[in-house]
Amino acid sequence: MRSFIAVGVLAASCLSKAAAGIPDKIYGVNLGGWLVLEPWMLPAEWAAMGGQSCSNCADCIGSEFALVQAYPQTADKLFAKHWSTWFTQDDVNQLRAAGINTVRIPLGYWIVEQLVNRQTEFYPRGGIKQLQRGLQMLKDAGIQAILDHHAPPGVQTPGQSFTGHCTSDVEFYTDYNYHRALVWTAVMTALSHLDPSFSSVFAIEAVNEPIMDATQTPGYGDFQKNFVEVIRAVELVLGIPVPGLTLDVKVSTANFTSALSATVSTSSLFNAEVKSALAEAVPILVELGFELAVSSIFNFDMASSPLKKTRESLVANFMDINWQYNNPANPADAKIGPQGYDNHLYYNFGGVADPNPDAYLTSICNLPRVQNDAALGNSPLWFGEWGLPAQFDATDDFLNKWADAQKLAYSQGKGWIFWNFKVEMSEQAGDLARQWSYLEGVKLGYLTADPSQVHDPNVCAPYVNATS
Repeated sequence: MRSFIAVGVLAASCLSKAAAGIPDKIYGVNLGGWLVLEPWMLPAEWAAMGGQSCSNCADCIGSEFALVQAYPQTADKLFAKHWSTWFTQDDVNQLRAAGINTVRIPLGYWIVEQLVNRQTEFYPRGGIKQLQRGLQMLKDAGIQAILDHHAPPGVQTPGQSFTGHCTSDVEFYTDYNYHRALVWTAVMTALSHLDPSFSSVFAIEAVNEPIMDATQTPGYGDFQKNFVEVIRAVELVLGIPVPGLTLDVKVSTANFTSALSATVSTSSLFNAEVKSALAEAVPILVELGFELAVSSIFNFDMASSPLKKTRESLVANFMDINWQYNNPANPADAKIGPQGYDNHLYYNFGGVADPNPDAYLTSICNLPRVQNDAALGNSPLWFGEWGLPAQFDATDDFLNKWADAQKLAYSQGKGWIFWNFKVEMSEQAGDLARQWSYLEGVKLGYLTADPSQVHDPNVCAPYVNATS
């Protein structure tokens, strides 16, 4: 039996301990391009794998789905090579040296392979072991992790390679795919608490960037509530305290999958959809217990309740209410236990400020998103994606100011997570890394060596309360 002592070990570094709980202030990066591959971030490698680039990614081999469909015999090997080389121990060492305390890990639903319909869905296999490898390295470095359901089943937004399948056919907002997402959530929650390699995971994000128009996301509010209940049900079965919630049945077995099955059968605390998702997670967890060598799935000591001493409830993480419009459901209404909220802000795609330096700085220096979200119960808020790209040719001087101003604005909330930790350095990628790579931004001096610091704490002084 694996010892639960490993779950509570403190990382020997100056960074926040690798245990559940939101850091006091998040200074983070996304591990984009790794377990959900976005071709624009690594164009040379994508081409070498057999992928293609085109203006509409649905018209060519422009996503994981399309590449696996095109090369079914070799795709798993191609992705295994990519996964093992895109995120390595050297990357972890650089992130630790840069003072990063949090990573957000974009994941596809297909990392739980049992959820994939192989007749109609085409995704690579083997990613779960790579996730385990990466989380172990991060844990050893004292870096905490958010598991981000970046590409849920059915595709949550059209025409984007980050969904894993570039298509206009959006089917996530259906009972079938909501259900698969809940099973995924149960599996990830159990692994986060039972696999020592996952012990730096402090949050699970329900879905990345749903369609902004809430009239096009039917049932999303109910899904949010079920998402939280699935997480809390798993935790209660494990004996992990959940604020404001108590299990109404006694757990009398040390076999987690048996305990989960028994709870589904006898508890009246959760609705039928949540119970069904938990039940479907059981055989998947049995398989993963063997595949990942997580013996605690089969035998954990309920008598001494070690998890009560070493784990806290995970943070249920949602895109904030202001991500959507047209009367969206408020994720705060789903709250049971700790909850956090995510907002993404990119100026380079337009629609935020006029395309010039003064307008950008005036906008960011007067940003009200933290306060607006807090007024609707969406707190703590962190900014889970942002970067340095602009709609104009940005000078080095501007990028210094732009980095400082964004960090100051986002630090009014719980903190920030830069997109991305790195991008490809190649002739095909051109100058991409200058504004999209955190590690390159530090080397170039736009981003400070200490993420908690800025070059000029008064960068916003000329712009506060100004109008663009």
